[in-house]
Amino acid sequence: MAWLLICWHITILLIILGMGHAAEKESSMLGATAKGTVILGGIFAVHEDVEKENRTFAPHLHPCIRLQARGLVRMLAMINAVEKVNRSPLLADVNVTLGYHILDSCADVSTALRATAHFIERSHCPGTTSCGPPVLAVVGASHSEGSIAIARQLTLEMIPQISYSSTAVTLSDKRRFPAFMRTIPNDRHQTAAMVSLLSTYGWTWVGVVITDGNYGQSALENFVSQASKNGICVAFKSIIPQAVGSQDVRSAITQTARTIFENPEAQVIVSFAKPTLMVYLYQELKNQMLRGGRDRKSMRRVWVASDSWSSSSSVKENIHLEDMGHVLGFTFKSGDLSSFNEYLSRLEAAGHDDTGDNVFLQEFYTQLNASEGYGDTELVSKAVETLREHTHASTTFSVEMAVSAIAQALASVCRNRDCRTPGTVQPWELLKAMWMEEFKLRDKRFKFDSSGDINLGYDVTMWRSDGENIHIQDIVAEYHPHNNSFTHSNHSTTQQLNALKHIISKCSKSCVPGKSKKTTKGPHTCCYECAICSANYYSNDTDMAQCLSCDPDTEWSPEGSSSCLPKDRLFFSWQDPFAMVLLTFSALGVVLNLLVSALFLHQRDTPVVKAAGGPLSQVILFSLVISDISAMLFVGRPNSLQCKARQVLFGVSFTLCVSCILVKTLHILLAFQFNPELHEVLRGLYKPYIIVAICVSLQAATCICWLVLKSPYNHIVNNPTTLLEDCHEGSYLAFGVMLGYIAVLAFVCFICAFKGRKLPHLYNEAKFITFSMLLYLISWLLFVPVYITTSGVYLPAVEMVVILISNYGILCCHFFPKCYIIIFKKEQNTNTAFRKKLYEYSNKTTDVVSVSVVTNCREGVTCPSLHRGSITRHCRERSNSI
Repeated sequence: MAWLLICWHITILLIILGMGHAAEKESSMLGATAKGTVILGGIFAVHEDVEKENRTFAPHLHPCIRLQARGLVRMLAMINAVEKVNRSPLLADVNVTLGYHILDSCADVSTALRATAHFIERSHCPGTTSCGPPVLAVVGASHSEGSIAIARQLTLEMIPQISYSSTAVTLSDKRRFPAFMRTIPNDRHQTAAMVSLLSTYGWTWVGVVITDGNYGQSALENFVSQASKNGICVAFKSIIPQAVGSQDVRSAITQTARTIFENPEAQVIVSFAKPTLMVYLYQELKNQMLRGGRDRKSMRRVWVASDSWSSSSSVKENIHLEDMGHVLGFTFKSGDLSSFNEYLSRLEAAGHDDTGDNVFLQEFYTQLNASEGYGDTELVSKAVETLREHTHASTTFSVEMAVSAIAQALASVCRNRDCRTPGTVQPWELLKAMWMEEFKLRDKRFKFDSSGDINLGYDVTMWRSDGENIHIQDIVAEYHPHNNSFTHSNHSTTQQLNALKHIISKCSKSCVPGKSKKTTKGPHTCCYECAICSANYYSNDTDMAQCLSCDPDTEWSPEGSSSCLPKDRLFFSWQDPFAMVLLTFSALGVVLNLLVSALFLHQRDTPVVKAAGGPLSQVILFSLVISDISAMLFVGRPNSLQCKARQVLFGVSFTLCVSCILVKTLHILLAFQFNPELHEVLRGLYKPYIIVAICVSLQAATCICWLVLKSPYNHIVNNPTTLLEDCHEGSYLAFGVMLGYIAVLAFVCFICAFKGRKLPHLYNEAKFITFSMLLYLISWLLFVPVYITTSGVYLPAVEMVVILISNYGILCCHFFPKCYIIIFKKEQNTNTAFRKKLYEYSNKTTDVVSVSVVTNCREGVTCPSLHRGSITRHCRERSNSI
């Protein structure tokens, strides 16, 4: 009976002890451990979430749910990296080994904080034998939310923390997180790479999907900021809560799918969501597509995946690209997986019983065996195969970099001291060594920058499907953060990326060249109308913000132009038909004047030539030649010398011509003036060459003052579509004085010639002078209003025509009748015929004068005595004069 009582007590004691151990196990955290001189802490999201349904007021550890192979692979990568370092001579030289204590954050911030508190407790444990060596550094966590919370705790002890996948920008703030480091770039670089990619393909209207939390909000803030600077607008922002199983998540995913369908113009969606949420979103999109009777095309988009799911096997296994569209993923730089693959091979060879102190690997085997019921060998092979499928080179490389950085910093610190004794090395000493020194991995050197980051850039991957399975394709491009540019891996990937250029993701249709964007009312600058460029403006590219102005001095463009047209340079060209006609008349005038001059020179002793003025006729003909030549200067592209010469040559030459005609007119009046007193006055004033010299000198003085003070010059008249090259007269006052002076001389000639219009018909110069001067005055009176009101290329032709009319008027009226007599009426070009006509005219005139005098005498006026001889003598003087 006593033995039974003793056995019963022992049984009760064992049950109590078992319950105690169970309670202790329930309150402690599961993990993977290995002994070493120095312990590294590790925090990995091996499980996807925690069970939060059983709420209680007492503090307790929530059980983790849904073990994910991706998290397990990351943890095994750290274990392999630690074992690899221990096998190397790096730590053996300083007589130190690394151990590890890896805990599961279960993708939950509270659980991650419990793990961090456990690491800190080890550092303050009073008995090193029971607690083991303190944790000198921590690798983790996976998500930015957990890393931020952990970093705040670790910063209190300045325990260095190196994350392999937390990318939130705020973690680069060393004032807040001085002990935090990471082996990857922060999200500012990733969002910059995404914006650069969107800009490359002209995708300016995009949607954004994020998981709520520090990582998602930070990524959204940076993306929106950088996108707006590059002309990219966010069509919608969908924020999905983190808790996968909550009702809020389902509602948010439903609304996100509805928003995507309501924005068909946004063909590109940038996603910073977690992998599981992306799977749920895909399923919801497909359900709404089927319920709404939409075709598959309405669901397809270009998905720009962040590092959070760009290489996720869970997403790859649960979607179809035929429905999803295209996936472009950004991943961190990857390294060589040979070491990790060898580790997995050793794991497979060891069997499922050799899991050591790794409860996560035990749970993975158990979970896998429960679903399929494998044998021992098959179980391990299947487990390793699954792990290989969820192995991502980039994350594995980042974890290995973190362990290598810690190991090499530890070796540096322990080179001059014995680190086997706990407490010999303080965490902040290790932190300082990591900040100050480079570390080496696979023959490459790395160093943390001033923000505690290692920025190697990104690889861009493109998902593809073989009809059944989705493959994350090899790297199609590499992003270089130092110059914000991409390089394509090879020609085939370039062709695949070029196929994406046909995808249009814009709020408004592109404005073709010749139009510019006109922003409509609304919050987005990417939504606009296309406005046609007005005249003299152009746009030579699509979607230009504004039309560019043509150079008003040399270019023009019609409405809606894509380029500027050069303004045609216009001037009164030598090739112009009208110019050719006028030049022909000018040249003909020169030739006729020279021929008449030669004829007059040959017949200089004949009465007709003497009656035409003798030497003065040669001066007139010479001046007409110069005047015709000046008319030619009105043709051709103007230059400074031409502009100055043409008006001056005409003004002086024609003044010379009219002055000689004025002398001839005065000579005729003097010859046939019967009033003795007036005759004597005219004879005293009549100095031909002096009169000509004075008249020409006055005009020359006017022209010299004009040239000196404000001379003509060539200039360009800028018309809307042409450039008119013309001569500006400099001073229109001087120009008017010059022409007015010639007109005064011509008018005097006209008046004097009009008084002698009844001279002998055959030798009557006065009639022809009257007509030529009248023609000159009329033509120049008409010239003034025409010149003032006319503009354009034919303005020089107006003056040229008037000059030629004046020249031909004098030539035809003064010289052609004389030439006719000289050539065809030779019998009238004799002294006898000349005297006969003169005496007949004198007798006729004398009779008229006698009758007038007798009439006056009969009226009682005192009359001078009239003698026939005196009249005859006067006629003889006229004959000699003429």
